[in-house]
Amino acid sequence: YGDHRDLHVRSRSAASDVYKRQEIRNLFMGGSLDGLSPVEFESGTHIRKVFNTQVIGLPESRIQSFWAQMRFSGRSNPPSNVSNIEEMVTFLIEHESSVGYLPEGTSIPNGLTVVYISI
Repeated sequence: YGDHRDLHVRSRSAASDVYKRQEIRNLFMGGSLDGLSPVEFESGTHIRKVFNTQVIGLPESRIQSFWAQMRFSGRSNPPSNVSNIEEMVTFLIEHESSVGYLPEGTSIPNGLTVVYISI
């Protein structure tokens, strides 16, 4: 996974800030960040594995366990899910203040802004 980078983008309506890795991690693990709503790829996809490794820093099994505990306790729900790049782009365009991730090399359409690039 070391040679793969993710772009983290969101809708234009959101503020034009750039975020740190820890802020993105916290958002995708149930925290809040400037009213943003995270969206991620379905479990098992390569890009999600890369994101989990490079940004979240946990394997999928630990993340699933975390969300099971959060749902059971009623504290939080996991991010929305999409199954492919086209769905991610469409979701980000259609949902104000949403934030998601795309693989490096993906064309970023007008209306979306890059807020973090993992290295």
